[in-house]
Order: sequence, then structure tokens, then C-alpha cells
Amino acid sequence: MLYSPVPSPQPMHIPDGFLSVIVSVILWIVSIAVLAVALRKTSQVLGERQVPLMGVLAAAIFAGQMLNFTVTGGTSGHLLGAAIATILLGPWPAILVMTSVVSVQALIFQDGGILALGANIFNMTIVGVFVSYTVYTLLNRLLKNNSRGIFVSGFLAAWSSIFIASLACALELAVSGTSPANVAIPAMAGIHALIGIGEGLITVGALAFIFAARKDLLKADKTAPVNDKGIIIGGSLIALALAIISPIASSHPDGLEWVAEQHGFLETAREALYNIIPDYALPGISNPALATILAGIIGVIIVFLVSYGVGRAEKRAKSQENAER
Repeated sequence: MLYSPVPSPQPMHIPDGFLSVIVSVILWIVSIAVLAVALRKTSQVLGERQVPLMGVLAAAIFAGQMLNFTVTGGTSGHLLGAAIATILLGPWPAILVMTSVVSVQALIFQDGGILALGANIFNMTIVGVFVSYTVYTLLNRLLKNNSRGIFVSGFLAAWSSIFIASLACALELAVSGTSPANVAIPAMAGIHALIGIGEGLITVGALAFIFAARKDLLKADKTAPVNDKGIIIGGSLIALALAIISPIASSHPDGLEWVAEQHGFLETAREALYNIIPDYALPGISNPALATILAGIIGVIIVFLVSYGVGRAEKRAKSQENAER
């Protein structure tokens, strides 16, 4: 399951078998607790413009993560997206967006194990978002919140989110007894320091596009009304375009898979309990590229609906709470 003979995106998240049951359960508990807080906080801070942005960003991040890029030495990286989601939405709504993406990838596309889903949410969502938020906020204040500061802060926030999340994963592997800390940490840190550069460049490119097209989305005031239709249509078209070009993704293993192969624990990965759209290829389609494109489009639609629905529900809950006061 970890490798595919067709030119489609490679599975990228922690599979079942890499982590011990105890570590997996603990990270599930931590992730559920943080998600509960995120739901409550999001209903308090969610601005009008953030509701459509939640759906659009989830769709774009999902599609962007399908596009693995070659790094070095026969490995590849992929977009995480936590930094751009955090910059545009703030940390709590960003956690819900990233959780929607990671959960759909595991449940529908068998990318990451079900038992390991708590760990993937913890690493990619909670660590990724809070590291991004901390780095971006501190640096942006230091650089006076000007245009150059936005780009520099965005790059370093994105790089840090990848690097620190990889260290968290390495520690989990070590605690699980899968790979010794003195092996897992240097290996994960080394390859993800390079992958983080790609994440940073993609984030800066996205920020530059937003700065040119919709600079208002980068402003601190998230409550001002915006054209929901324009955001939804424009963002959805970008997400669909990314899904359509997803067959060009690098076929090299991603950073975690490469480390697992190099250090002898790849075989501990367990097959998924079930398959719906495994390996981002829609079953029953003989053309590999078309199978990947259709899978990507389906994923874009699902994560958009999930994330937008969560945002709309949280906004409605806040409105009802205000009306009852």
C-alpha cells in the first residue's frame, strides 16, 4: 500500500504499526481534548469572512498535499498547509480546517492509519498550527507587520511547522520503540529541514498571490463582511486545478516513508482495515491519471463541505448564543 506503480501521490501520514498502542491512544486523547477547545474557541472568534475561507482552505490544502515535490536522494515532500491556514484564519479555526483534511485523508483515502489518526492530527494539526502561530506572530510583530515582514514571517512559520512536527513524529517513533531516538530524530530532522524549505516557498507564493489579489484577507480584522461567493468560487477553482494536475506529483517516497525504508521499520506498517479510495486513485478507473484526478476532485469536494459545514455550524451557534443574551 505504501508504494504505487502509477504516477499518483504517495501516502504520506503515519500508518498503523509505526506507533505503539499506548502512544497512539495518548495522542488520540490529547487531540480530542484540543479539538474540543478549538470548537469552543472557534465559535467565539469566528468572523464572517472566515466561514467560506475555512471550506476553501481545506479544499486547497487537501489538493496541495497531493502534489509531492522531489527533494533529494530519492525522496519527496509535500505541502502541510498549517501556516497558511493559521495566517488567514487564526489558530483555532485553522485547527478545525487541518483536522478536516487529515481525517478525510485517513477515513476515505487510507492515507494514515485509523489508530494513528490521533498522532497525525497532533503532529500535522496541533503542532503545525501552534508552531506556525507562535513563529508568525512573534516575527511579524518584530518586523513591524509590513509586507516584507509578512513574507519573511510566513516562510519561517511554514518551515518551522514542518521541522517541529517531524521532531514530534520522531519522538513518538522513539517512545514507541520503533526506531531509537538517536536514529529517528537526526533522520527525520535532516530530511524535513529540506522539505520545510519547499513548504516555506509554497507558503510565500500563496501569500504573494493573496497579497496581490485580496490583501484584505491578511488584515487583522476578521469580522468585516466580504464577498463569500467570490472567495468560494475563486478558491474552489484553484483547489480543483491543483487536483487536476496531481498526477504530476513525485512518485518518490515522502520523508517519513523514506526514513522508515532507510532505517528498517517500513515493514511494521499495517494494511488499512478497509479501502474506499486507497492511494488517491479512484477504483474502477483504468487510466491511472484519470483515477487520481477524479479521486482528487472527490476529496476536494468532501473536505470543502466538511470544513465549510463546521464553520457555518460554529457561526450559527455563536449567533444563537448572542440572540439568547
